[in-house]
Amino acid sequence: MYKNHRLLAVLVLGSLGADAWSADTFSEAFSDGNAELSFRYRFELVDQAGFSRDANASTLRTRLNYKTADYHGFSFFIEADNVLEVFADNYNAGGGNTPTHGRYPVVADPTGTEINQAWFNYAFNDSNSLKIGRQRILLDNQRFVGGVGWRQNEQTYDALSFTADIAESQLFLSYIENVNRIFGSDVAAGDHDNQTLLANWSNTWQDRHKLTAYYYNIDNQDAAAFSTATLGVAFKTHWPMAEHKITVGAEFAQQSDAHNNPVDFDANYLRFDLALVLKQLSFFAGYEVMEGDASQVGAAFRTPLATLHAFNGWADQFLNTPDAGLEDVFIGAKGGIEGFNWQVVYHQFDAESNAGDYGSELDFSVAKQLHKNLSAMVKVAQYDAQDIKVDSNKYWFMLSATF
Repeated sequence: MYKNHRLLAVLVLGSLGADAWSADTFSEAFSDGNAELSFRYRFELVDQAGFSRDANASTLRTRLNYKTADYHGFSFFIEADNVLEVFADNYNAGGGNTPTHGRYPVVADPTGTEINQAWFNYAFNDSNSLKIGRQRILLDNQRFVGGVGWRQNEQTYDALSFTADIAESQLFLSYIENVNRIFGSDVAAGDHDNQTLLANWSNTWQDRHKLTAYYYNIDNQDAAAFSTATLGVAFKTHWPMAEHKITVGAEFAQQSDAHNNPVDFDANYLRFDLALVLKQLSFFAGYEVMEGDASQVGAAFRTPLATLHAFNGWADQFLNTPDAGLEDVFIGAKGGIEGFNWQVVYHQFDAESNAGDYGSELDFSVAKQLHKNLSAMVKVAQYDAQDIKVDSNKYWFMLSATF
């Protein structure tokens, strides 16, 4: 199940060493546990300039998981995913999964069956816990560390993680030995050896101010360009206005090369967010900058563990930061009406270190809860290229069911 035998050994030995997991007590925890089954069908159409064919990806993800009840602080969780092609498979799954489908644009949803999560957790008390095994790690807004949950094969981590809540502060520490990426374990791009350290601390006060500080030291032994050290701070707050509120956010981070990275560089990250939240409608705007150097290849700010689809446009044209950096100015609105939740966002992309125009993008989505167990979504992304990239239009239809 695990590529890294050291982590597997620690996982097994740790579980055997816990007296709480004798046969009798385990049977009680097992019988009182909870299982969940979910299905997610998605059709994705990609019309992208430069390809002779449009991509048509029709996939179904089946997910089954089980969590034991807690017993003296111990619990165990396991989750398996299967992704199938249904009706149409005219797409390039990316990462080397479908080398004969190069005439199609990439839709990064390879087929296969994998253990998505498998972990033991020990809760010292209501505020502190230790988790070991294959796990989901979602930090803050997932701009730096996330699970890429939009894709059918989620990104998870073989890791040892510690979580502590102290008064109004939260601390998260993790050592990651392997990153199980969205491309799957059948290809090298989907399975990266790491010796990565994550530290994230936050403090909330007056129920409206939040300060976060983080340090992410990524040592990726399979993709040297991903090895970086990032130190950052973020602040969020809001002001109530009767039934409405104004929210403000600011974030700054400094990044440098680390470990086996062959490029010597330093780059900064900057983001501002502003939103007006009304009763059933919100307006928001923001400005995000990832520095780069047009004269040096590979010297741009990067976020290799992020949920990238959630940032810089849903068309996924900037999963890798251009060498000249990236400026993203965006404005949008979202709301709900008659059970429908909708969102529209416009992006203007430019180079950070020169006068390059990277184009613009318009994104729109609408979703509805059809039943307590069933939901549907329609989503569109239209990217208009300028100095770099090519025009790309993407369309999605998705049905999700959970039991």
